[in-house]
Amino acid sequence: MSSSRPLVAISEESVLDEILRIAAAAGCELDCVPDLVAARAQWARAPLVLVDGAMLNDGDGQLPRRGGVVLVTGQPLDVSGWETAYAAGVERVLTLPDAESALVDLLADTAEEPTEGRGAVLGVIGGRGGAGASVFAASVAIAHADDGGDALLVDCDALSGGIDLVLGAEHTEGLRWPDVTVRAGRVSMSALRDALPEVSGGAGRLVVLSCGRSGDGPAPEAVSAVIDAGVRSGYTVVCDLPRHLGSAGWQVVDVADLIAVIVPAEVRATASAHRLVERLRHRSRRVGLVVRGPSPDALPADVVADVVDGEPLAVMRAEPRLARALERGEFRPRRGGPLAGGAADVLNALRVDSKVAA
Repeated sequence: MSSSRPLVAISEESVLDEILRIAAAAGCELDCVPDLVAARAQWARAPLVLVDGAMLNDGDGQLPRRGGVVLVTGQPLDVSGWETAYAAGVERVLTLPDAESALVDLLADTAEEPTEGRGAVLGVIGGRGGAGASVFAASVAIAHADDGGDALLVDCDALSGGIDLVLGAEHTEGLRWPDVTVRAGRVSMSALRDALPEVSGGAGRLVVLSCGRSGDGPAPEAVSAVIDAGVRSGYTVVCDLPRHLGSAGWQVVDVADLIAVIVPAEVRATASAHRLVERLRHRSRRVGLVVRGPSPDALPADVVADVVDGEPLAVMRAEPRLARALERGEFRPRRGGPLAGGAADVLNALRVDSKVAA
């Protein structure tokens, strides 16, 4: 047994089966005991205790009052049941299946590793098609992991072919969006970390949730649950967004601390980005620009920012030999190179913004 796991003393088999199913969905391991006598060793140390009415009425297993005791039942309590629960110091009563979502939240919160603070959310989108948003999103996630942070890279573009291809991780084991099911609107970061591909190389951790080569992209409620899991665990969540945002994309815009629009230094791209930024401003907390060279006609970055009417976050020249590295699955931003520098600038802006939001 572990003092970090919820303690479950449930005698009703149907209720216990439901609790085990919900705990699996929440990524939470449980310590199950047959009665309160067996629960004595863990009673004071467990972060959460789940009991049923039969256990509370067990006269042979009376235990000291403590906080964090939840009564789980398959039927609404009668007056006598409420009196027993109150006398035993029960803090909360959950009746399944109606209270499934509340139980998922309790178990997921217990399963989460403690963190020093809230994570941050960055959305990356191209000012025009082919602007390099996916490559830049991957660069930001890599840069954060290289600095020792935990990053979650989320692919929200079902037609992109999969951001795992950018990282050369298409053969890395783990789930992609078509295989990910989020139940009851909640998922734990520990469960995601165990299920998703992880890209090594930095001092920190980089976990990737990519779209597949077939199948649907993410649903908005699934995107919300995944982002929430990362933020609760202190991760920097980087979302690669499609230009046609759809419901899942707008879900990211609504919760992101910062949206970075990648704008090639071109007249047409600048005009396109201007329209996009106008739309994003209605729902985003903050929108900034990453101006990418080379410019076909020496269009200055400050002119691009003025025309788009956006906050400049970074200006980048072209990354040498980028296309070849991507084609070979060998992409990694060069230390001190344009992509690494642009990613660092955006991460600095994101850190400032997330501190203000917190």
